[in-house]
Amino acid sequence: MAKKHFIEVKNLVKNYGMGNIKVTAVDNVSFYVDKGAFIGIMGASGSGKTTILNILSTIDKMSGGQVLYDMADISQMTEEELSDFRQENLGFVFQDYNLLDTLSIEENIMLPMALCGRKKEEIESRVKSISETLHICDILSKFPYEVSGGQKQRAACARALVNNPKLILADEPTGALDSNSSAMLLHTLQIMNRELGATILMVTHDVFSACYCEKILFLSDGKICSELERGNMGKKEYLNRILDMQSKIGGDDIYAE
Repeated sequence: MAKKHFIEVKNLVKNYGMGNIKVTAVDNVSFYVDKGAFIGIMGASGSGKTTILNILSTIDKMSGGQVLYDMADISQMTEEELSDFRQENLGFVFQDYNLLDTLSIEENIMLPMALCGRKKEEIESRVKSISETLHICDILSKFPYEVSGGQKQRAACARALVNNPKLILADEPTGALDSNSSAMLLHTLQIMNRELGATILMVTHDVFSACYCEKILFLSDGKICSELERGNMGKKEYLNRILDMQSKIGGDDIYAE
């Protein structure tokens, strides 16, 4: 009997355009994600990596294929069902934080649970626990414009995790951060994965960010052209293997961050 994976992407296709003018952004892509995994998707600009993330996040619709979450096919869900699915199952970490400036850091983190109608005591307990783990208790009363970029991104991580989602989707999460803040954020994602059991799918073109992933899917022209698992490799060897693969697929923006 075949193993059932947490997420299964089968023959995924995404086309843009109408009539005879058609661009294929994702071309017959298949892969799986198991619970507790930390997977990276890499590729040059225009390779289809963000399109795949948008489809998995239910923000964009596929043109063909299937995406299954615990065997539930999101392509068969209504808009209302997709909205509920997003709210109950997915957490997001964006490059630009997406925090609301009119709310405190604490209120921003609480928001997903409040929207789901959770009880006040449960919300406060969960926010306290996550804030302690991610070392942001000292900024909870502040507003986003009063804290650093790195602190904002850790707050965004806490917000993504607060509802205990099945999957965290991270789109170039270090893109707006300096090197120190980037390292802190990546360590935070690692804590979320290893200590809190979060399943993470991260799109990045930065090799140093990719080093934190246990497996990397490399995209070129909308197709998966290679995969790399860290296994027992040390960080330096893993980094060199990622660099080698990027050079082979023509990732000319690998140092862009």
